[in-house]
Amino acid sequence: MDKAASYLVPLLLAALVVYCLIRRVPVFDAFSEGAREGLRSCVSLLPVLVGLVTGVSMLQASGALELAAGALEPLARCLGLPKEVLPLALMKPVSGGASTALLSQTLDRCGPDSFAGRAASVLAGSTETALYCIAVYFGAIRRKGKNCALPAALLGHLAACLCASWAVRLLMGF
Repeated sequence: MDKAASYLVPLLLAALVVYCLIRRVPVFDAFSEGAREGLRSCVSLLPVLVGLVTGVSMLQASGALELAAGALEPLARCLGLPKEVLPLALMKPVSGGASTALLSQTLDRCGPDSFAGRAASVLAGSTETALYCIAVYFGAIRRKGKNCALPAALLGHLAACLCASWAVRLLMGF
């Protein structure tokens, strides 16, 4: 099976070239145009990505993330969300990489079998980098007005945060 899998991609590419030749499609010209469009997309997305990476770095280095988590701790306690998960909950909509690092820190500090570790794991697996996706996708189509996308994404993230801790309590007996 492993041998067949290693031949799959070259076989698919060869079949695509044969199909294009039969249909008299200029293969190299079509490939070049696709590559050109891909590079244009990359160049148009670069400022958005640089801005997001800069913002995430500033949040972490300045201590603003810990300050926000500390301010939200009483509210989180009332809602049943462990305080150790707050930095992850705040970072996840912005950056997948930073939130993975925060998940790892939470698991190292609290343990993977603790309530905080399990809630953090469920939270990390059930939420999306909403702000990143909105910035990239709307930046790619150059649409300025985001209408309801941002509030809906943040409301969905809040629901996932709350449901993560509730699900761990309900299903795992914490």
